[in-house]
Amino acid sequence: MDRRVSRRHLLPLGVLAFCVVLDVISGPGQVVIGLLAMAPLVAAILMGRASTIAYGLAAVALAVLLGVYGDQYTAETAFAQSLRILGVVVSGVLAVFACTLRLRREEALARLNTEAATSRAAVQLAASLQRSLLTEPPVVPGVEMAVRYLPAMQHAQVGGDWYDAFPLADGTTMLVIGDVAGHDVAAAATMAQARGVLRGIASTVGSSPAAVLDAMDRALLQLRVETLMTVTAATLRREPDGGSTTLTWSNAGHPPPVLTGADGAVAVLRRPTDLLLGISPKVPRTDHTVQLSPGDTVLLYTDGLVERRGSTLDEGTAWLVEALAPLAGRPLEELCDALLEGMAGAVPDDVAVLAVRVRA
Repeated sequence: MDRRVSRRHLLPLGVLAFCVVLDVISGPGQVVIGLLAMAPLVAAILMGRASTIAYGLAAVALAVLLGVYGDQYTAETAFAQSLRILGVVVSGVLAVFACTLRLRREEALARLNTEAATSRAAVQLAASLQRSLLTEPPVVPGVEMAVRYLPAMQHAQVGGDWYDAFPLADGTTMLVIGDVAGHDVAAAATMAQARGVLRGIASTVGSSPAAVLDAMDRALLQLRVETLMTVTAATLRREPDGGSTTLTWSNAGHPPPVLTGADGAVAVLRRPTDLLLGISPKVPRTDHTVQLSPGDTVLLYTDGLVERRGSTLDEGTAWLVEALAPLAGRPLEELCDALLEGMAGAVPDDVAVLAVRVRA
């Protein structure tokens, strides 16, 4: 028998022994068998159902025997003795009931602890996966990039927001900002899948963001990824002479990019927004183009950046425009830090940011 189990028997056994010794010492005329009821109750606290039942039966047996020793079965005392024995029986039944409740509670707590540990492990795994995917942007000649990610405060440290930037075979750079519905491990897993699908499609379809999103929508349907997501995919093409840079983008239900000129002028690149992904892959998608000048900054972001409790997205976008104006001349990393200042641990939704600046 395990040493810890043996120690648990000491207390209920001690109770039985104490009652027997006390009754014997008190003499035949004294009645202390009611104290035997404590033994199964103590067992119910420390031990399992089988042991509690065993101590309950032992208490009843000893009560009967001590009644014989104490001459408690005479015509005058038999009724009172029967009540005492009944009390010991009832206490044993209550002890078994209490023990059952305790064991069920302990099982429930153990199950919850196991589920919590499993959930923590899943979140940690998803967080590691997400960190491995949300990497630093590539080095592109003539272009600066900065990225940021903040998880939602009331959810797990993972979510469905993501950014990405990678070179294409034709020399352009693909820029992506996306938001999968949800703020949990499932959203992070879907995000990882969507990111991989988009990368694979972009490497084969070419540098038309609209064509990439169109093919991605069809691929997600074929893969049975049943979720909604908003994405802005863009390409950045810098002419070999370095004279001009072209930004081409397609918007699948995502907040519009914001352009900050070198002179501090801020413009929201509002264009007709196409349907978000996951609804209908048959809806046509459109490319939009703008020419960038040296010193211009394009900000791609998820809606967590402009969401504010009690205000609309338009009001949040107006805040972003106002905040960007004085930051036009700041280094790109400082610009991102300034936008996200005070948001860490206090945002209602995930925030992903991808900022791109054409070097002067």
